[in-house]
Amino acid sequence: MLTVEAVINLGKGDWPTFEQGIQREWLVTNGLGGYASSTVIGANTRKYHGLLVASLAPPVRRTLLLAKVDERVETGGRTYNLAANSTARGVSEFGFIHLQRVVVGSMPTFLYSFVDVFLEKTVFMVHGENTTVILYRVANGASPATVRLVPLVNCRDFHWTTRSGQIAFKTETLAVPGGSGVAVKCGTGFPPLKIICPVRSVFSPLEDWFKGMYYPAEQERGENAEEDHYIPGQFVISLGPGEEKVFSLVATAEEETGGLHRSGGDPGESLLAAERERCRDLLDLAGFNDEFARRLVLAADAFVVRRKSTGTKSVIAGYHWFNDWGRDTMIALPGLTLVTGRYADAREILLTFARYCRNGLIPNMFPDTPREPLYNTVDASLWYFHAVYKYLQYTGDYDFILKNIYPVLREIVSRYINGTDFNIRMDGDGLISAGAPDLQLTWMDAKVDHWVVTPRHGKPVEISALWYNALKVLEELARRAGEELPHGDLADRVGNSFEKEFWCGREGYFYDVINGDCRDASLRPNQVIAMALPYSPVSPARARQALRRVWQELYATYGLRSLSYYHPDYRGTYTGDRIRRDGAYHQGTVWSWLIGPFITAYRRAHRYSPASRDQAAVFIRPFRDHLRSHGVGYVSEIFDGDEPVVPRGAVAQAWGVAEVLRAYVEDVLEIRPRPPAGK
Repeated sequence: MLTVEAVINLGKGDWPTFEQGIQREWLVTNGLGGYASSTVIGANTRKYHGLLVASLAPPVRRTLLLAKVDERVETGGRTYNLAANSTARGVSEFGFIHLQRVVVGSMPTFLYSFVDVFLEKTVFMVHGENTTVILYRVANGASPATVRLVPLVNCRDFHWTTRSGQIAFKTETLAVPGGSGVAVKCGTGFPPLKIICPVRSVFSPLEDWFKGMYYPAEQERGENAEEDHYIPGQFVISLGPGEEKVFSLVATAEEETGGLHRSGGDPGESLLAAERERCRDLLDLAGFNDEFARRLVLAADAFVVRRKSTGTKSVIAGYHWFNDWGRDTMIALPGLTLVTGRYADAREILLTFARYCRNGLIPNMFPDTPREPLYNTVDASLWYFHAVYKYLQYTGDYDFILKNIYPVLREIVSRYINGTDFNIRMDGDGLISAGAPDLQLTWMDAKVDHWVVTPRHGKPVEISALWYNALKVLEELARRAGEELPHGDLADRVGNSFEKEFWCGREGYFYDVINGDCRDASLRPNQVIAMALPYSPVSPARARQALRRVWQELYATYGLRSLSYYHPDYRGTYTGDRIRRDGAYHQGTVWSWLIGPFITAYRRAHRYSPASRDQAAVFIRPFRDHLRSHGVGYVSEIFDGDEPVVPRGAVAQAWGVAEVLRAYVEDVLEIRPRPPAGK
């Protein structure tokens, strides 16, 4: 079992019923955008679940190849079915009744117990490969036993579903010295899936289908909720009375995987040791003794991936379905790579987006297909300045920034001043105006067909604050470069305009958007971002006043509501089809990542008093419990605005993990970097 890292232990009381068992999901990743994931009881409840979801054009083109492996053990004249599955008619297999414990560290381990037999399995991926390993350890009882492993195979984009007959699978048995294997092919454009049991096993071909697997999570989302999976056969392993046997099942999309031949015999244990060593190195690099911080360091690793098209690192915004987004990457970068000591990864990420800067804009999203990135964002470029500043705080590496990044920052500011795509331009008061009624350019970007759910064109509050912060960062870099301050006193003018234009005295907080003479006084969390930036245009006195209203109406245990529950447009639950979900996404739904700026703003507004630190710890504490639910070990993307703030959306979100970790380390543990000289 896991002894070298922070672990989460779950027991039978966490899955007394099938319905309760599927509320918790596990996830492991491979550093390429690929992953393995299911529920803790082994029942797939999403079309996104699978033991090998390979990233064929890292970190995208994710393809489900191996949906799951169902285990059955024959001993003493009886068969013990460990599988858990459901169809539209109900639960069809109840193997979770034999599940005794689940331990989740950097990977999940499942312990089954029945009669006098123990079966333990650990699921992990080979880092840098589209390879999943399932390592089994069976301690047999007094009777001979036979273990049958039944793989359920597919070959489709992870957003789709498959029915029998849609894909023509071809199987070919593989010659594996001392073991067995099968290669499953499904046509051009996809690599064959190789499934290998390296030692002491027999593969028995049997072409069949598991028909009608039911996905309740997709039913809730208004998506197709049934799917069929192909069964090429089964692997058979025999055990004698009292025998303990260790063996692995390796599923790979790689043409050649070095992991299968690193040692004689079954490579599972050596591959597991290598992955645990890699995780220990990450924990050592971060240097935290605190268990909660260590747990989040492991979670952070899931999102740092290599992008094949650039040859550098990027950040997956969330699992299961997000790509690498510019805005999310810049917000998450401090928590994922700086707090954790992964400075080389931070440099690569900054370089990746610098190289793709166009007209002063960094990409909003890299698509799945080999097209140019999408640039429809006003804030990603401004968050880029924030990421650069935090990088300098942690590393002091001005040489790298001045040589590689500073020219890009100058271009961004110049373009924003003079005007660039999507009506992004500086107005006469120095503030940034952007967008149009049909354009969503901020992080509140939900749009259903032609319906813009939260129109925020004009001058959003966080954009003006990010603009002020960007100008101040540029001033600091200009001083370092020995240059005259660019654009004179523009930063001071922007700060004065911010105070004058955005403060809503009658409400005691900041307007959310200004558009001409129209001022939107909806109470939203965007103003909190303005209070948390390294260079903030908000005075501590006004921050304290505004934060009190935010606390009263937006705070909801695991983050901040996106709209006050007193507003007539408030939507308190995030359920239903796409129209209903997108209609609630930024209209009351709680966002976990906002707890980070909220805590930082709170501590700064209260001048980092001991009492404010105690309160920050109280704000963080619920996340310790949350790590046991939804995506076990991770921070969920969103929650319902209504009590009991049920977790929704992606089970593992990059900026949620990153901001909880950053705020915890910097504002609760008070482990902060030194600010750059001159701050």
